Amino acid sequence: MDRRSSTAPLKFGRPRPRAVVRFLGLGDRDSSARGSGETEALAVHSDMSRDTDVDMAEVDMKEVELNELETEKQPMNAAAPPAAAAGTEKNGVVKVKVADDEADAAAAAAAKFTGLSKEELLKVAGSPAWVRTRWALLLLFWLGWLGMLAGAVVIIVQAPRCRELPVQRWWHQGALYRIGALKAFQGQPSNNGSLAAVKAHLDYLSTLKVKALVVGPIHKNLEDDLAETNLLQIDPSVGSQEEFIQLLEAAKKKNIHIILDLTPNYQSHNSWFLKNESEEMNGKMKEALSFWLKAGVNGIQLSDVHKLTDAASFLSYWSNLTHSISDDKVLIVGTGASDLSEILSLLNDTDLLSSSYLENFERKSSSGKALRTLVENYLSAAGGRWCGWTYSQVGNLASYVPAHLLRLYHLLLFTLPGTPIFSYGDEIGLQAATLPGQPAEAPIMLWDEKTLGPSESVNLNMTVQGQNNDPTSLLALFRKLSDSRGKERSLLHGDFVVLPTQDNLFAYLRYWDQNERFVIVLNLGSTSQEADLRMPPVAGSQKLEFPEKAALVLSTQGGHQDGSMLPLRKLAVAPGEGLLLKFPYVA
Repeated sequence: MDRRSSTAPLKFGRPRPRAVVRFLGLGDRDSSARGSGETEALAVHSDMSRDTDVDMAEVDMKEVELNELETEKQPMNAAAPPAAAAGTEKNGVVKVKVADDEADAAAAAAAKFTGLSKEELLKVAGSPAWVRTRWALLLLFWLGWLGMLAGAVVIIVQAPRCRELPVQRWWHQGALYRIGALKAFQGQPSNNGSLAAVKAHLDYLSTLKVKALVVGPIHKNLEDDLAETNLLQIDPSVGSQEEFIQLLEAAKKKNIHIILDLTPNYQSHNSWFLKNESEEMNGKMKEALSFWLKAGVNGIQLSDVHKLTDAASFLSYWSNLTHSISDDKVLIVGTGASDLSEILSLLNDTDLLSSSYLENFERKSSSGKALRTLVENYLSAAGGRWCGWTYSQVGNLASYVPAHLLRLYHLLLFTLPGTPIFSYGDEIGLQAATLPGQPAEAPIMLWDEKTLGPSESVNLNMTVQGQNNDPTSLLALFRKLSDSRGKERSLLHGDFVVLPTQDNLFAYLRYWDQNERFVIVLNLGSTSQEADLRMPPVAGSQKLEFPEKAALVLSTQGGHQDGSMLPLRKLAVAPGEGLLLKFPYVA
């Protein structure tokens, strides 16, 4: 009978990694029972659980001795082993030794590092070696901190000083856009009043990045009749008081200021009535200034002051009245005078002056040298006072300058130090000569090819519609220049330095502190020129040097690709071309 069937087998769990099993004492138990070998577990440790289903992984086997192999695994002729001595282990005994778990736990606890006690730490911390170490580390910390502080002070002291920004009002920060004849600006007459038409075009005007609209005159004026002239009442033919207030509110939302022209007798050639009426006229002017400025207009313009007797005293009083209401209100004066001394006599009594100083330039000379002299003389005589730049106090730019130089003059007016002043239509090259039957001072604004009606044909390229999406158009050039003029500090209020060039060229530098510098080169001649631009000696502590090349911002003729790097020592400039270049500040 197979004894294995009557003996419950021992179940061994997965042994722990350190368990070692040794097999010993292999032999044949009974030669007569060959082929039915048995293995008998005779003894186990007395502490072992009798439940054989317990996971034997908890047993740490130290030694297992097996003294018998199954019979079928023995050779057929194997000899029987000698009998076991009395008191010794019998053949087939399995010996299992289990470690004492409590002893292992105690040993592990004894081996764990518990650190130093509080008393031991205090004892070590108070030792002379640690005291010296702490003082050395503390000293090194403070020395390092003081060194960094000293380095920061040196950097601040040696760093270039930023120039203090000049005080600027809103009329210094962008171009002004004159709308003198509201009906002409509107285009073809419609059911809407002229003021309503200006309001309807505010979205377009905001794309021009102009800072203010100079509107009017629009008050009620009976020619040469002071008694019937009411500076407080809007002429019904252009709109109502309510429409004007709506225009003010709508323009404010677009960040566009409104300047109202209050030239009293604008319907007549004698804009300021007769000399013996000056006192009555002055009384009406004071009342009108106070009324409209308090109503919300941002400034007042007075034109043709060269026709006003004792203009200096009147302007001084009106200027003080304007600023007494608010320092943010502007008084602009326009004069048809082109004589420099006569113009300068008005500068002290106004915030901004538009004149006809440049109007006769093309009739006298068209060289770069002559234009350079004209600009230098004006700026020198102004003595640091803010200037306004326009070709004429009335009329459009295209009516005064040759067509091939029109873009060049836009670049000139936008980049000279001061405020550029334009008339409506200048951005598309509008001029009276192209519109038969219209007075020179009031050409109809060409919004599209249908502006003049079905009987009049208009070149689409001369209209707002035709130029609006053309990147090479005069309108696109105007927008780009106006945008740069409003955001670049060197163009806003930077210093102005004339660069030495040949006679047909006019070149100058605009720079401010550590901002980008701008170089403007204008070729007024009929032949190509190669400019050799060098920086002349400049008074002041700031050193100015030209790089070898500068980046092109724009060309008035598109002869170069925007952004390309052009050499400043051998700069090719085409006839009638204007270039705007820039280069960065280098410490």
